[in-house]
Amino acid sequence: MMDWFMNGIVLWGFIMVTLMAIGGFFMFRKFLKKLPKADGKSMMDWEDEYIDRTRHLWTEETLELLNALVLPVPAAFRDVARRKIAGKIGEFALKERARVMTPELVVKGYISATPKRDHKFLKKALKEQSIDWTEYAPYFN
Repeated sequence: MMDWFMNGIVLWGFIMVTLMAIGGFFMFRKFLKKLPKADGKSMMDWEDEYIDRTRHLWTEETLELLNALVLPVPAAFRDVARRKIAGKIGEFALKERARVMTPELVVKGYISATPKRDHKFLKKALKEQSIDWTEYAPYFN
């Protein structure tokens, strides 16, 4: 009886340390993104800036496209992913001096904001939206 109880405590301790390490890793990543860079703004500050400066450019169509493309992301991370991707799309729109957000800008920004390991899922999502991803092939590299 005592061995079973002791093994349970050791297992519980291992699980707790593992979960705390995983949580600490994600908290540390968020902390690094919030640190100011040489220009005085952090990565998250720039994302907010791009979103605020391009908020008026978004149309219902482009918002629906963004939401449809972000749908495969797990629900717990979807809002964070949508914000990061919208920031990258806003950056592209400002660089191109766009007057309105286009589906092309949404796709370009989505591709560049998505890690390479997720590109196969992105290609599948683009096919589901009837968007030919081959014309955006240079952005996948």
